[in-house]
Amino acid sequence: MAVAQRMDLKQGVSQERIKTLSAKGRPIDNEKEAEVILSPILPRINSPADMKSLNENQLTLLAQEIREEIIRTVSKNGGHLASSLGTVELAIALHYVFDTPRDKIIWDVGHQAYAHKLLTGRRDRFCTLRQDGGISGFLKRAESAYDTFDAGHSSTSISAALGITAAKCFKGEKTKIIAVIGDGSMTAGLAFEGLNQAGHLDKNLIVILNDNEMSISKNVGALSAYLSRKLTGRTVVRFKKDVERRLKSLSGVGENIIHVLKKVEDSFKGFFTPGMLFEALKFEYIGPISGHDFGELIPILRNLEYLDGPVLVHVLTKKGKGYKPAEERPDLYHGVGPFDIETGEIRVNPNCPMSYTKVFGNTLMRLAAEDKKIVAITAAMPEGTGLNDFSEKFPERFFDVGIAEQHAVTFAAGLASEGLSPVVAIYSTFLQRAYDQIAHDVCLSNLPVTFALDRGGIVGEDGPTHHGLFDFAYLRHLPNMVVMAPKDENELQHMLYTAVKHPGPAAVRYPRGAGEGIPLDQCLNIIPIGKAEVLREGDDLLILAIGVTVNTAVQAAKLLAESGISATVVNSRFVKPLDEELIISKAQRSKAVLTVEEHVLDGGFGSAILELFERRNILDKPLKRIGVPDRFVEHGSQKKLRERYGLTAESIAEAALSLLKG
Repeated sequence: MAVAQRMDLKQGVSQERIKTLSAKGRPIDNEKEAEVILSPILPRINSPADMKSLNENQLTLLAQEIREEIIRTVSKNGGHLASSLGTVELAIALHYVFDTPRDKIIWDVGHQAYAHKLLTGRRDRFCTLRQDGGISGFLKRAESAYDTFDAGHSSTSISAALGITAAKCFKGEKTKIIAVIGDGSMTAGLAFEGLNQAGHLDKNLIVILNDNEMSISKNVGALSAYLSRKLTGRTVVRFKKDVERRLKSLSGVGENIIHVLKKVEDSFKGFFTPGMLFEALKFEYIGPISGHDFGELIPILRNLEYLDGPVLVHVLTKKGKGYKPAEERPDLYHGVGPFDIETGEIRVNPNCPMSYTKVFGNTLMRLAAEDKKIVAITAAMPEGTGLNDFSEKFPERFFDVGIAEQHAVTFAAGLASEGLSPVVAIYSTFLQRAYDQIAHDVCLSNLPVTFALDRGGIVGEDGPTHHGLFDFAYLRHLPNMVVMAPKDENELQHMLYTAVKHPGPAAVRYPRGAGEGIPLDQCLNIIPIGKAEVLREGDDLLILAIGVTVNTAVQAAKLLAESGISATVVNSRFVKPLDEELIISKAQRSKAVLTVEEHVLDGGFGSAILELFERRNILDKPLKRIGVPDRFVEHGSQKKLRERYGLTAESIAEAALSLLKG
């Protein structure tokens, strides 16, 4: 009987740990390794240096422990589960081989970097992931020296890594720079712009392509991994350089022979691998290799020491690895809320109203059934934007363009120029990436493109890279653009109908999460462009609110009434154009004006009101704007962040009393 089996029988060692090693074909036959199984490894890892002495068996067990910790934490806090589970071995191997943080790892987006966080001194705080005051779910330079570059949006890693590489060369510092980018992020033009310049500059940059979608047979994969190990080994690299140097010394024929040999090698590698595209960009292509096998990963990463110039290592991983529900539905467990570990069931309040996202998706399907010119476009977020059902019902009218927001907008402009009615559904924070296309390709030609801006305002635990707090500012100053925000889910469906019927560009911005529980009208109506709605009348104060803050403003007015203050509350509906006559008439009757928005104050809705008052010469009225200050808002729950930034009924009422007291 093997030692591990005896220890298991006598001391109750976890069967899962034994299975993990048995599956690798590495029986444990000595007391020393058996002790390793009995002793958890992760609690001893406070930095990458602590795992340098571990052997392959121990690394395998460490990967299992990291997965357990990620699953346990995300089941409570929510977060990006499937992507992080898929990169556990890759994160371990990178920190095991390279000298971080001297060598720099740049993780694209960062939602696959939970294992990286656990290995780099944040294990004790990992339970605070995405919580108020806790560690971020993404990468933050201020959080750790191991987080080389702030990230939260995709496809920035290669460009950033190339910039860091160039800077290191300029300063004469010799370090390894590694960009880790997923196959989804490689759909963005920015990634290829970075690859293109990297090939041109011929710097020593390493790009790890984390591919969790490609299907490849075991035989081809094994042969490819074997070739990658052999072709990147020190002896082969030294031999190739020596042959090339000798051939170059042969006048006339040497260069021709080198060219022929290079073509033969490229053809041989291209036959077994999909790397010819990257070779064309002047990258040395290695792979595909298994991203879950330390026996493949570690030798190849070590061999990179001997290669000069840009290198791309193609690594195959499985999203959700180690947790069956996430393996079966990686899309569902990409960004997931709290869930039950045993069943995988995501915890949902059955009494929770329908989400704004769901209302948008249902309404668009309803409109598309009546109007065959309506098409839907998203940028790799069909689930997140509520378009999954639309894609199944109207597959010929649904376009997922990948992580390519700029292309999505110009593509929509092309559709609109031919008489179709495109609806571009993109998170507010991601539409920022397509600003020029909105201005140049849509607004300039006054094309009827509808922008559905999900996650407008404070989104919560995803933090500063995901809060949609800048959209009013970057949209309202564009000529021809209409910008609106609903007070509830019922108004959302009417606004979407209005936007689709509008003959020019229009944006509908709505928040993350559940609606107000308002019944949905069966008959959809067009809201007159620029027409506001008075919800409550009063003589002392005018409260102008927009979007999600409208109902909060109504509650604030009720609190003020208890103090003898009567307030008019206007659901402004439109940031552009404003209902100027209504706003001016109500302002002239009131003693003071309060604007409320879940948006940065600079350039937002309140700024639009100030501009209106300046144009109409009524700046003598006391006015206060409530919104988010000039800063990037931290992560935390929506409730806590709204309390912190004065976006509750109580805070609005206090601000109103202070304003009236002067």
